[in-house]
Formats: sequence, C-alpha cells, structure tokens
Amino acid sequence: MFPTVLRLRRTDPEGAVRRFYLVTVQPDLFGGAALVVESGQLGCPGSTTTRFFPDEGQAVDALSEVVKRKVKQGYL
Repeated sequence: MFPTVLRLRRTDPEGAVRRFYLVTVQPDLFGGAALVVESGQLGCPGSTTTRFFPDEGQAVDALSEVVKRKVKQGYL
C-alpha cells in the first residue's frame, strides 16, 4: 500500500524559515486521480495546485517525486 497523504515541514532553528507542504492523492470524477499540493508558511493558509492523472498509480509516482525533491531541500 502506498501513502496517499504526506505532510512535510521545514523549519530553521533561528525561525527564519517556517514552511509546510501537504501532498495528497485523491480520486477524481472521471476515474482518474488528482495530485493536490498545498504549500505555504506555517500558520497561514497556503496556495494549492492540482495535477490530474489517468490512474492512481501515476499520481502516487508523482507524489513520490515531489517528496524526493522536497526532502533534498530540507523538508521532513
């Protein structure tokens, strides 16, 4: 079973950076899947982007790519 919801956070010990990423895979109305990414500063509403895929497997693959990229940037 693959994760379909991931929460990532990046904070700087001095408090200069306080950001979050919430990445979810959700079914869409046409039998495919949507990758929904919400990001922003902790404590504030974030911005949301949505990408659509023909099936859930491709959306989960895209989710894993987003997570790899964000972990390299310091998100946990």
